Amino acid sequence: MDAAAVKALTIECGFDLAGIARAEPAPESAYYAEWVRGGMAGEMSYLTGRRGGVRADPRELLPSARSIVCAGKLYNGPQPYSTEFTSEERAWISRYAWGGDYHDVLRAGLERLAMKLSASVRFDWKICVDTAPLLERAYARRAGLGWIGKNTMLIREGQGSWFFLGELIASLELDPDSPPPDRCGTCTRCIDACPTAAIVPTHLPAPAYALDSRLCISYFTIELRSAIPAGMRPRMGNHVFGCDICQDVCPWNRCAPVTDAPEFLPRPLPEACEPDSPQPALSAGNSGSTENGNAGESAFAPSLARLAGLTEREFRQLFRNTPVTRARYAGFLRNVAVAMGNGGSECFRPALEKLAGHPDSLVREHASWALTQLGPAPDEA
Repeated sequence: MDAAAVKALTIECGFDLAGIARAEPAPESAYYAEWVRGGMAGEMSYLTGRRGGVRADPRELLPSARSIVCAGKLYNGPQPYSTEFTSEERAWISRYAWGGDYHDVLRAGLERLAMKLSASVRFDWKICVDTAPLLERAYARRAGLGWIGKNTMLIREGQGSWFFLGELIASLELDPDSPPPDRCGTCTRCIDACPTAAIVPTHLPAPAYALDSRLCISYFTIELRSAIPAGMRPRMGNHVFGCDICQDVCPWNRCAPVTDAPEFLPRPLPEACEPDSPQPALSAGNSGSTENGNAGESAFAPSLARLAGLTEREFRQLFRNTPVTRARYAGFLRNVAVAMGNGGSECFRPALEKLAGHPDSLVREHASWALTQLGPAPDEA
């Protein structure tokens, strides 16, 4: 089987990037083990233990593996970056979670690829999309898709870092691609811009920097099931699910291409979840169009007040088949409360007072903290 034909077929199956890596242990696995030993995985137990060890060799996932077809799919939209967003009354949801669940989209594309290849040759295969114990970015780099930046993201020259990654591990023997050179140079914008200083030096030749999950806004708002450290809450701004800052400031993303994939467009918020009171408008140039014509009333920068009033049923309805459900209902309300506290607007007080009486202690604690950020009520001052 010709490697060039496989990569062309990968693009034909809906991907924007394609490359081949050998299915062999990646040298990065040695540092990964050190990263885990250093506690930087936080409470993410699925990254440690036995599943952590499996990541050292793709043949643990498919014993007959010879090659890894690495694929990338663009998800960048035309909306502004979080660093250009000024409304304190709206939430920021990470760019990758505005539309449908990328796991489903990439898996479907990789399944199409496997079926097309199987029509020509018999082989064993296994699909990996994010949740499998595989060092995806390490193999994507070896497949020539890009280099690993200081922010630990895969960056492709001329196209930036807004790509979802997926892999088809195969028993096919394919000519591998080569890693591109690192083009971050002396730039440290991602490190300087991180509000929580989560990008830390490793004191190693490579990688020179790593992400300490225990300091990361994405970790706090998505993976952490307990209370967000009090000292970190004021640094989180209006982020309620994930964080894009280290990508938003990256010079390689200044002219990043925009996807035309409809599945990654911000989904409109259902009318059923509309609050009685009118919602604040977005800043000029920050609006997004939706099916019902309400500017910005979508998964892109929704109203904090609106999110604070969601019932659990409405939360599941609103974010069904999107990554946002991973935060879980109580965790999401916890994040919304922190964002309201950081916004500091008196208009948040009624919603926060209601959340302060929520049945879940996690929500109550963070809502009470947020109320202290607003200061005394006007009639108490």
